[in-house]
Amino acid sequence: MTRHTPPRPVEVEEFLPELRGRRRQALRLHPRPGDPGRGQSSVGGPLLWPAGESWPTCAEEHGASLEDAPPEGAAPLVPIVQLFRRDAPDVPFPEGTDLLQVLWCPYDHEPSFGPRPRVLWRGSDEIRDVLDRYPVLDDPPEGTVPVPCVVHPEPVTEYPGWRNMGRDLHTALWDRAARMEEQTGWSYEEHLSEAPGIKVGGYPDWVQDAWRMVCDGCGAEMDPLLTVASWEYDPGSWRSWLPVEERAGVDEHHGPFSFEDAGSAQGAAGLTLGDAGSVYVFECRKCPERPIKYGFDCS
Repeated sequence: MTRHTPPRPVEVEEFLPELRGRRRQALRLHPRPGDPGRGQSSVGGPLLWPAGESWPTCAEEHGASLEDAPPEGAAPLVPIVQLFRRDAPDVPFPEGTDLLQVLWCPYDHEPSFGPRPRVLWRGSDEIRDVLDRYPVLDDPPEGTVPVPCVVHPEPVTEYPGWRNMGRDLHTALWDRAARMEEQTGWSYEEHLSEAPGIKVGGYPDWVQDAWRMVCDGCGAEMDPLLTVASWEYDPGSWRSWLPVEERAGVDEHHGPFSFEDAGSAQGAAGLTLGDAGSVYVFECRKCPERPIKYGFDCS
């Protein structure tokens, strides 16, 4: 079953015309538990990995927390997202590649004390022999390894939330956004700006102050590549972002948490990153090697 975000309930640019040049496209992945294959786009699924290439590990020392013991030796990385270009035609893949793979070490790492991601771009036609089995991390931190999910990629239009605006724009729009909510019943921040959930591109939906990511190599501001979120929606954002196909029985008086389809969609990937936070991966598209930076954010 495909997933479709409801049509936007408000024409944002009619109320806030300054945002016309700030719209971005994001690709919502809409992960749902399933049995994806190596040749499919997925969240937490098996990767199309070359048999002759070693599985990546994290050799850093990982300290123990109250809940989690550190691994003995290097920790094998965990598959997070696999995305084929055929499922993401508007995502700017590097030339000669058609496969994005993101893994991470699920233990806490500086600078934001969250998982540390690794990004790979590949040409799938160059993979002749596929790795059948890869090492699995024993007893990883709870909530840091996604359950295998099939995905239902869907492009959506986003606008910057308050934390992704400069102070001047924020000040200029605040009162009019409040009047828009009074007139329409829709909150700019919760319902109309940044899509929640696991997505490619768009805007990172920061909970705390936004991080400005700058490439160490060329000094350019980096672009959002991937958001890995704990939740696909929250008690406020579901009104405009919960897919049409999972709204059976849901209305303004009966929220999604009492209904099986809608309730299970909220934490479909089984992630709990901190206090229902997110990991944000950024890339520099100006540098040929596409270096990345990342941040972890929660309330």
